[in-house]
Amino acid sequence: MATRRKPFDPDEIAAMAVFACVVERGSLSSAADALGTSKSFVSKTLRALEERLATRLLQRTTRRQTLTEAGLAYYDGCRTTLDAAARARSAVERLQHGPVGQLRLSTPVNFGNLYIAPLLPKLLEAHPELSVDMVLSDRVVDLVGEGFDLALRIADQLDDQLVARPIATIRWAFCASPAYLSRRGTPSRPEMLAHHHCLTHPQLNVENSWTFVVNGKPLQVRVDGPLCTNNSLALMNAALGGLGIAHLPTFLAGPAMREGRLRPLLLEYTPSPQIASAVYPAAKFLAPKVRYVIDFLRQAFGGGERDPDWDAWRSTRKSR
Repeated sequence: MATRRKPFDPDEIAAMAVFACVVERGSLSSAADALGTSKSFVSKTLRALEERLATRLLQRTTRRQTLTEAGLAYYDGCRTTLDAAARARSAVERLQHGPVGQLRLSTPVNFGNLYIAPLLPKLLEAHPELSVDMVLSDRVVDLVGEGFDLALRIADQLDDQLVARPIATIRWAFCASPAYLSRRGTPSRPEMLAHHHCLTHPQLNVENSWTFVVNGKPLQVRVDGPLCTNNSLALMNAALGGLGIAHLPTFLAGPAMREGRLRPLLLEYTPSPQIASAVYPAAKFLAPKVRYVIDFLRQAFGGGERDPDWDAWRSTRKSR
């Protein structure tokens, strides 16, 4: 009949450390000094360990101690286990000493391509022990379920199970090319959009309507036009080509508006800006790599406290 194996007791790991220290120090007293505990505690731990293993590990006399055959085999296993534990601790401690290891990051497609990717050389050259796995997707990823350390979100509402840090102010603008406006005229009120070609995004323009603010209250205006696409960069390119009016984030349209290739419209009716946030799962201990990358992005984009570079068109417009 096979011997029934006892379930492993987590306390045995601690007993292994005591046993190994006794072997290496040569006596219970010396081991107790090294461990910062009492000789009686060491003796009690060894007795409990031998009882659990049902074998003698050490032959002890008043003058010396020697390992039994079982004790020698057990010590070899203890040393392997304790060395592995020490390596595991060292690996964790290394990750706590700055931006090291791999950071898995989710960003929206256009923002990630235009603004995050160009910053990565500076970030990674300064910290060669850090690597980034950046996934560009406009889908809202499950940070925990999909193994992301950090995500960039541009949204009015965020999951309250996540911690959010503001990264940048995100403004939106209704805009069109000078060529289109010369052909079709410049709308001065939201209602006039009924007579214009409006380029729409199916996820951003629910029921083909755009939201404006009139006398402090939201106003939904139905719009229609020759193009609907799920990518804002495609909408901007169509607007630059003179196809119609688009509702675009200024991190896309800002440079073109500064250069005069697009003209902002209906600014006095534009809703309040959004905030791009870096979000991560709530945790007691935040990995240094996550904290560092958040601070790096906040510094690069203003943290919602100053206009990012792509909104330089606003100061240019005010100076006219």
